[in-house]
Amino acid sequence: MTGEPSTRHVVVMGVSGAGKTTVAHGIAASTGLTFAEADEFHSEANVTRMRAGVPLDDDARWPWLRALADWMAARHREGVSTVLACSALKRSYRDLLRQGPPGVDFVHLDGPTEVIRERMSLRAGHYMPPSLLDSQTATLEPLWPDERAVLLDLRLSTEELVAEAVRRLGLPVRGGAATVPAAAERHPEASRTP
Repeated sequence: MTGEPSTRHVVVMGVSGAGKTTVAHGIAASTGLTFAEADEFHSEANVTRMRAGVPLDDDARWPWLRALADWMAARHREGVSTVLACSALKRSYRDLLRQGPPGVDFVHLDGPTEVIRERMSLRAGHYMPPSLLDSQTATLEPLWPDERAVLLDLRLSTEELVAEAVRRLGLPVRGGAATVPAAAERHPEASRTP
């Protein structure tokens, strides 16, 4: 017995435009887990680079991933469970995130590139241009059998994705049924504030 608090930590992952933020918000609303948007942890240099259509390399990603793992670990020490919207494209990135709190679960939103590209072309105000989708798709490493994870088809409705993630992860539902913020349901990835 370590005396550490019992917490749950979920990372909703996938390429940009998959709907990570919307689904993570829905999980937070349904369960009371504390939400964070990984994009908010990027340095200004990373954001400037992505706005210019230049993919991030691993040297740019490692400090960002460490900050995310540290954030989850700090919440764990406070006894707070979390849900994080984060691309987590490579196994090595997910391994680093797992170095934060004990027991990180992943929800991978996966689906056809054409569907994701269409979603990206419709969203406004995001610094990740659709031109970077191909680099993200090329970087994405599928979940390994030993990873604690759920794979979901991003073509399902937001409500279905949230409900399935909550059910398959065995998360406690706050106040009965799973709910999704109306704005997030209408516009995937539109709600970006933690």
